[in-house]
Amino acid sequence: MAGQNKVISQVMPLAEKAAVENGCELLDIEYQKEGSNWVLRVYIDREIPIDHDACQAVSEQLSEALNILDPISHEYMLEISSPGVERALKKPEHFQRFAGEKAKCNLYAPWQGQKEYEGILLGLNDNKVGIKTAEGDIWLPFAEIASAHLVFTF
Repeated sequence: MAGQNKVISQVMPLAEKAAVENGCELLDIEYQKEGSNWVLRVYIDREIPIDHDACQAVSEQLSEALNILDPISHEYMLEISSPGVERALKKPEHFQRFAGEKAKCNLYAPWQGQKEYEGILLGLNDNKVGIKTAEGDIWLPFAEIASAHLVFTF
């Protein structure tokens, strides 16, 4: 895992630059082994939906930078992707931006007897994420959220 974190930390500024210069925001980077292949997956977003052209532009610029830095000594696949309909919520501003949407939050440790909350995002206030649940509104400390994502309803 330490090697994966080192690769991600080296790739992060390059991916951030490639995303921003192509009108996008860098959301996340994953570097993991899938089957017999290593995959470097970069998630990007922007106000208008991510299309193939945006992914290609970021991919080309990032590939060029990775060829120069060469942080990965073995063969891998580079994937540029949109976050999808059940996008991860990672940064404080994501919880503000998607207020009013259905989301699920998983905590590191139980908060008021639960580790998982699902409901409508109320936003972020005083470093606490608000969720309107069936039991009422709850405000979770942002630092206690292990993972969160939007929930798509069919």
